[in-house]
Amino acid sequence: MLKYLIFDLDETLYPRNAGLMQQIGVLINRYLIERLGCTEAQAAELRARYYCEYGTSLRGLMAERSDIDPEDYLRFVHDIRLQDYIGPNPELAEMLRTIPLTKVIFTNSTAEHAKKVVELLGVADQFSILVDVRAMDYRSKPDAGAYQRMLDMLQAKGSECILVEDSARNLRPAKALGVQTILVDSADCDEVDYCVRDILAVKEAVEKAIGRWGDSNTRQAIGDMQ
Repeated sequence: MLKYLIFDLDETLYPRNAGLMQQIGVLINRYLIERLGCTEAQAAELRARYYCEYGTSLRGLMAERSDIDPEDYLRFVHDIRLQDYIGPNPELAEMLRTIPLTKVIFTNSTAEHAKKVVELLGVADQFSILVDVRAMDYRSKPDAGAYQRMLDMLQAKGSECILVEDSARNLRPAKALGVQTILVDSADCDEVDYCVRDILAVKEAVEKAIGRWGDSNTRQAIGDMQ
C-alpha cells in the first residue's frame, strides 16, 4: 500500500524558469572564488566536476577537502530573497490537498530554505515531514545512501513511496529501492515510471501508481476529497 508522496523541492515544486536555482548557482561559484581562491573559470570547472562526480558541490568539497565548514557553505549559497523568484501557487495547493498520502520534502538544501519555499508557495500545511541535507549527514542525492537514510527516517519500505523529481538521475537510486518514480518537466523518461509535463500533472501520475498497486482504499479517498 502506498503511504508517502515524496517531493524534491527546487525546480520540482516550482518551475525551473523561476531562476532561483540559477541564482544559487551564481552563489556557489562565488563561494568557490571567495572562500577557495578559484578564478571564475576554475570555479565553473570545479562545480561541473563536483556535480558529475558527487551530485552537489557541497558533497564534493567535503569529500576532497578537510577545511570546509558545511554550515558556512549552506548559509552562503542560500542567502537569497526567495520572494523575488517564487510566490503563491493556489493550484498546487489544491492539487496536493486532493492526494491522501503523507507528503514529504526530500531535498539537498537546508530545512530553513525548504520551509521558506513551501511557505511562499502557500503549501507548507501540506507537508508534515521534511528531510534535508543535514538529516542525511550532508550526503545528497543521487548518493544511494541518502535514499536509504530517508526511508529509514520514514520507517518505510520503498514500495510504500512515490518520489517526484525534476532529475531522472535523482530518481534512479529510488527506483532501485522499489520506490515509484515521477519525473517532472523532462524528456529523460526511459528509466522512470511516469513522466509529467509539470507539477500539476503529478496527481494523474499518482492515481495511475495507486491503480497499478490495486490500492482501492486510497483510490476511494482521492474520490472523496475531490
